[in-house]
Parts: sequence; structure tokens; C-alpha cells
Amino acid sequence: MSSAHPHPQTAIGAAHVQEVSENIYAYVQPDGSWWINNTGFLVGRRGVVSVDACSTESRTRAYLAAIGAITDRPVRTLINTHHHGDHTFGNYLFGGSTIVAHDGVRRSLLEWGKPRSAPYWTEVDWGDIELEPPFLTFRDEVTVYVDDLPCQVRYIGTPAHTTNDSVLWIPERRLLFSGDLLFNGGTPFLLQGSISGALRAVETLRALNPETIVPGHGPVCGPEVIERVGAYLHFVQDLARRGHEAGLTPLDAARETDLGAFRELLDPERLVGNLHRAYAEVNGAAPGARIDQAAALNDMITYNGGKPLSCYA
Repeated sequence: MSSAHPHPQTAIGAAHVQEVSENIYAYVQPDGSWWINNTGFLVGRRGVVSVDACSTESRTRAYLAAIGAITDRPVRTLINTHHHGDHTFGNYLFGGSTIVAHDGVRRSLLEWGKPRSAPYWTEVDWGDIELEPPFLTFRDEVTVYVDDLPCQVRYIGTPAHTTNDSVLWIPERRLLFSGDLLFNGGTPFLLQGSISGALRAVETLRALNPETIVPGHGPVCGPEVIERVGAYLHFVQDLARRGHEAGLTPLDAARETDLGAFRELLDPERLVGNLHRAYAEVNGAAPGARIDQAAALNDMITYNGGKPLSCYA
């Protein structure tokens, strides 16, 4: 099965700034597929707080230029919601900024190393990336103030998308930057995290009762995205249970499955990786336990017709 057809506007120039609350902006990069993430920034009197960087040098430079078009104040703080490179590879371009993240982000970012496309993704011009891990880390939660506005950076409390996911929650605005705990229009991806943990994360996010959500990928939305992601996670969990009982491999279970209501989500091959994670949990693996990621990615390529996964970053 081939990957979902890409949106025609995946170029860097298709990205746009959207004010989601007074002096708070989302930077949305269509189409939100592999390595094309959202970021955001909050503008205060003395400087800017950024939520995440981008995957490539050129995309991060375009993001910084978009900030510069709104304000001439410097980016003083950069928050990483998790370690994945689409949210962290551009860190090094935020010179002078304090980089803040959960304890696990630093270690995981360094373990992942510099960007690479082959053999799993189509080739990408990453630019001259330098790894720049966070150097101010926290265990559970830290509050960042933008002038007098408290913004809570919260570890979600469990492996979910990764083992180190955090959100930026702004209670006074009912505004949530979810990182990759939520995808809007794209297939969630749990290979390095946990299906059961992601379901607990969904409950945590639902309890916040946000009005506006900037997801890690896809358009700005409301709380309805929490229900859609939860439904997909239950779908994967149930499919894994039935496939495991039938003696099917994760790849075979995915191939025999009608995606139904999730057919239109981008990057459907992620189902295979998600099933590898779900099967591990059926077999008793703890959330976030190490599994054979190379085997899962190779199966995703097989599901994708033997072709590398399409990346337009």
C-alpha cells in the first residue's frame, strides 16, 4: 500500500503564522506529514518563547524569519516538547536561547544523532545540522512566564508518542501546544512510546478541557482532535489483540485491515509501526520498552510497496 497522496502545498513557503490568542502564534507547516511539524511562539515585552524548532536548516530559518516579521524581540527561551528531530534539529539556530525540555529529551536526542534519510525516508536536504540538546531540564513540570502570563510545561507522565513528551498548557487562555501527542489529519505514531500510555495521555489532555489546540502536526483545532486520536488508539489496540490471537504478524494484520474511518489520515504505513508497539505490549512489554525499531520500519516500507516513506521536508 502506498502512502497517502501528499497535499500539493508542502513547500516551505506554504507555512503560515496564525494568531491563536493575544500575542501567541502557531506556525503551521502543511501538510504535516513525515518531518513537517508545527511550532509556535509567544511574544512578551522582553522577548519571545518558542515551542519547538523545525526539522531542517531551511525550515527553521524560515520559522525564525516568520517570528522576525511579527516582532524584533529575541527568542530568549526554546521549549522542546520531545526529542524527535522534526522538533529539535533546528535548535542550534536559536543562538543565545535557553533550551528547556524534559530530562529524557537530552539523552534521547543525543542517542538519535544527526539526521539521516536513507534507508527509511526519501532523501531530504537537512542542511548543516548541529545537535543542540536542551541544557535546562525538568522532571515533572516547569512554569515559564511570558510577562505575567504563566505557561506550564508539563511532562505527560508516561511513555506515549515517545518516552519524554511534554505539552505547553496556558490555563488562562485554555490554550494547549500538544506536541506530537496529538496529530490533526495525520496518523499518530507510537513506535518509540506506548499505545496504553498514549491512551492515558489522551485522558490527561481531555481533563485539561482546552478550547484551542496547536497539534504537533496538522491544522490548529479544538478538543475534538483528542477524541479522534483516542479512537485511533483504541482501533490499534483492538487490532493488535485480535491479530495476535490469530497468529498474524504486525505487517500481516495491517495488510488485512480496512482502515475505515482512518483511511484519509496521512502516512497510513504508521499503522505497522504502531502494531509492532502494540504487540510488544500484548506480550507484556512495559510502556516505552525498547523494541526492534529497524524491523518495524522495514515492515512499514514493505507495507508502502517496498518504497522509502515519502518525506517532503
